[in-house]
Amino acid sequence: MPAGTRRHRRGDAPPPRTGSSEVEVLRGFLDYLRTSIAAKVDGAPEPQVRTAAVPSGTNLLGLLNHLTCVERSIFLGEDVTDWKATFHAAPADSVADVVARYRDMVRRANEALDAYTSLAAPVPRRRPDRPAPSLRWAPTHMIEETGRHAGHADILRELVDGTTGR
Repeated sequence: MPAGTRRHRRGDAPPPRTGSSEVEVLRGFLDYLRTSIAAKVDGAPEPQVRTAAVPSGTNLLGLLNHLTCVERSIFLGEDVTDWKATFHAAPADSVADVVARYRDMVRRANEALDAYTSLAAPVPRRRPDRPAPSLRWAPTHMIEETGRHAGHADILRELVDGTTGR
């Protein structure tokens, strides 16, 4: 932890209690992780929020920017041409901008999910030369992707200012 930082503890939120349907379980866990990572980035101080704390260049703001792009690709079918670039927020983007953009994308992704009646249906794809995964695959993948990056964000946020918890 950098010198002069204070330790902040947030209460840990337990895993969600969901309904019994497959859709309710998938959405419950995905929304739980989405909320966790947005809270982890929200309020992080500049410039540390975009400063790499590891040799790979990973930073808090970049993680959330990346997840915004993944949500857009998976649930809205938008093509991403440079995945590596998604790990960096634009210099003009504030923490509040990136968090708001992520939360808006989550809302749009949930609206797209709500429009489906079957988990076996394919998700949208801009490129017809690639087979589209099923709607069942999409939230499962996003749970894995968001959970992995939320773990990275836990460590990075603690290094930035000592904040821990969800």
